Amino acid sequence: MGRATVTDIPVSTTDPVAGDTSFFGHPKGLFILFLTEMWERFSYYGMRGLLIIYLTQHFLFSDEKSALIYGAYTALVYVMTIIGGTLADRYLGQRKAVTFGAILLVLGHFGMAFEGSGSQQIATINGAEYELTLDGRGGDANQIIVQGDKTSLISFDNQTNELIIADPETMGLPERIDRDTYETKIITQDLFKNILFLSLALIIAGVGFLKANISTIVGTLYNVGDVRRDSGFTLFYMGINLGSFLSSITCGILGIVYGWAWGFGLAGVGMLAGLVVFLWGQKFLGGRADPPDEAMLKKSVLGPINVEWACYLAGLLMIAVSMLLVMNEEIVGGILGPIGVLMFLFLVGYAFLRLKGTERNRMFAAIYFVLAQIPFWALFEQAGSSLNLFTDRLVDRTLLGWSVPAPVFQSLNAGFIFIFAPIIAWLWIWLAKRNKEPSTPVKFAIGVFGVGLGFLALVAGIQTVGPSAMTPVLFIFLIYWIHTMAELMLSPVGLSAVTKLAPAQVVGMTMGAWFLYSGLSNFLAGVIARSTGSETIGGQLTDMAAAKATYLSVYSSVGYIGIGIAVGMLLISPLIKSWMKTDEGKMV
Repeated sequence: MGRATVTDIPVSTTDPVAGDTSFFGHPKGLFILFLTEMWERFSYYGMRGLLIIYLTQHFLFSDEKSALIYGAYTALVYVMTIIGGTLADRYLGQRKAVTFGAILLVLGHFGMAFEGSGSQQIATINGAEYELTLDGRGGDANQIIVQGDKTSLISFDNQTNELIIADPETMGLPERIDRDTYETKIITQDLFKNILFLSLALIIAGVGFLKANISTIVGTLYNVGDVRRDSGFTLFYMGINLGSFLSSITCGILGIVYGWAWGFGLAGVGMLAGLVVFLWGQKFLGGRADPPDEAMLKKSVLGPINVEWACYLAGLLMIAVSMLLVMNEEIVGGILGPIGVLMFLFLVGYAFLRLKGTERNRMFAAIYFVLAQIPFWALFEQAGSSLNLFTDRLVDRTLLGWSVPAPVFQSLNAGFIFIFAPIIAWLWIWLAKRNKEPSTPVKFAIGVFGVGLGFLALVAGIQTVGPSAMTPVLFIFLIYWIHTMAELMLSPVGLSAVTKLAPAQVVGMTMGAWFLYSGLSNFLAGVIARSTGSETIGGQLTDMAAAKATYLSVYSSVGYIGIGIAVGMLLISPLIKSWMKTDEGKMV
């Protein structure tokens, strides 16, 4: 859940905080950052759990288009951290960058709460127009047909794909209507669609300014050699998972049961709380996140526009570009792909031309880890897209007599992290004392193996019931548990290993590559999710059996591919491990 774990960011070289122990023995500023990040992740994951269902049911985008919009959005969230981090490091400082990012996030999340009238799906039957829509939200909503004040429940025959009218007499229609005898069209109001894309763009830019920079501030709270630093980051990332856990439940229930505006609105309230906490608590940061050169910020760039305002204008440009890209989601991969190739060529070229010996080998290892994350996140990030829709539409979500909204299951990842992260941390220590701890390359291989295995476990669950029956909810718990265990193998060591292995002169570029390829993997996740798409009416399936067959095919394929890649990674792990040694032969 806390993928951008940065444990090798700058540490303080100034005095203050050795005696500052007011938050579980840590500096007061950590409490402020804990709460700010908790509320930011609350807003992000609360909105994320609703997004794909909202796109398919409220705006009636096809499954395929919704998956790519989701993939483009999550990809750009990670890519924009490169720009936001650079502007903060060179000009704004982390405090101003986080504040600006939080303001953008508040605007974006409240924008999402302005749902408007959505889209309409109109069917022309025997020359007359009828609206096909939903009564409610989520997988438990009823499909209905409406004309004026006449309404009837509808369903679809999985064998013949016929439209079945529950009350044909009221509607003046036959009880069964062949799919080939009527046409459907989607009517969308551009104003509300543009508000949607603008809101997503505001969130993208906001995360870009806030996410990496707030982690950087945590590092500055501790002097060099402060033994509290690692446990401070542990507390900080507990805040991330606490925010995710709470929001998936609360925003998920409010959004599905009471209305989209309630779910997205609560996410906005959470981010507003984070902004208020950060503004109030800046005094506890001791000036450690201030701009590197206050005087430079006031220098004129163009007329009355100084450097600081130029940075904020750059943020507005990020919003405009993000909005354009999310509205044209297909081109995001076409842009990020070539940039990714150029980044790879640059890093490899730098290693060959500028580095020698063990330093070159360590750079090769860093490049390997940057690339090795791609298959993991491409599969893991199905959680918010295809797996979310699968849970909504094809899973018996009844627990204790209550049909649990699909977004609530997004909380399982964070919940399992709370339970198992300390156990895994203890396990590594126990194995290390016996010289049996797996190397970082082996941990990466185990992580990718686990994410593939999770999909095969779900496939087995789908096959336990008939083609028109709901999958037992136990298998949703199982895939999230397996995927969380896989995440705990890879995520905590990934970026940390990269920053330790890369030479100091290109560590920033290598971190940028990590976030760039994180973005690419998220877009690839959208491409995979697109392949699970099915025909829908009002965002609900018309053919459950066909949809299950599609999921079986795609999830089987990605499961076996993931395991195959993991086996390959395991086979080359001794080579990667040999690249990670220092001149003295010690492991980095």
